[in-house]
Amino acid sequence: MTLRIAVLDDYQKVAAAMADWRSIGDDAEVVFFDDHLADPNAVAARLAPFDVICIMRERTPIDAALIARLPQLKLLVTSGMRNAAVDTRALAARGIPFAGTGMLGGPTAELTWGLILALLRRIPVEDRGMRAGGWQATVGTGLEGKTLGVLGLGRLGGRVVRVGKAFTMDVIAWSPNLTAEKAAGQGARLVSKEQLFAQADVLTIHMVLSARSRGLVGAADISRMKESAILVNTSRGPLVDEAALIDALRRRRIAGAAIDVYDIEPLPADHPLRGLDNTVLTPHLGYVTAENYRQAYAEMVEDIVGWRAGEPVRMIAPG
Repeated sequence: MTLRIAVLDDYQKVAAAMADWRSIGDDAEVVFFDDHLADPNAVAARLAPFDVICIMRERTPIDAALIARLPQLKLLVTSGMRNAAVDTRALAARGIPFAGTGMLGGPTAELTWGLILALLRRIPVEDRGMRAGGWQATVGTGLEGKTLGVLGLGRLGGRVVRVGKAFTMDVIAWSPNLTAEKAAGQGARLVSKEQLFAQADVLTIHMVLSARSRGLVGAADISRMKESAILVNTSRGPLVDEAALIDALRRRRIAGAAIDVYDIEPLPADHPLRGLDNTVLTPHLGYVTAENYRQAYAEMVEDIVGWRAGEPVRMIAPG
């Protein structure tokens, strides 16, 4: 009997070349989908025939309603070792095992600095101007001596801090459980949440999205920021009150925002963020590197092979 495997949201059409899918077995049929379906009925209809579904973290929601409509599903595999868009309880109720993969931390931290520099030095604007025949249309802002505010000083936040120190920035940080000792160990100074937003010239977010952190950055926080400050989000869109951020950008209450993540992904074509000239926007590229894809897709294959052999690896939930 054929083992049918769906690989979802392969936007760049590269998943097939990133791993040896043939090693799963001659009886395995792997289908790669490069489009994104938002309609739950369309998603259920597409996935109903598949035994194994491979997803990139938090691209397609796998909720209880969808799981109930997937009679053939025997294994779910995600990139990363957590996925807030998956209902693990619904999987467990059906006895469906859930496996994950490793992912590199460096790419998101690297993109964070790419976005910061792109916004402050107006690189996208100047690039477009050069291609149109122009020359020097803007005046950028430097980083030396400025204050970097880091919201969330975990693994990724710590990487961002080290680069900020190399730019000779003063680094301050806050998160709900951060201590002064831990902040100092990462090269930052612990401040209150209010001080973080009021003092930062660059405010960058590196928090995990959860029920507690959803909406963590609200209108009151954004209102405390300097008019010359920028906000950077490469973590998750719902951490920030999107309406409040758009309002602040429209009113020039802050200088700008560099954003890689959104409340709705892919970002709708008519979304108001697309029309603001004081933003730099990227389509959730934080983890999108060849190195990360090779690891994630190769380990998806390993997860499937191990599961078939009765020797599961990297299980998030055993089913």
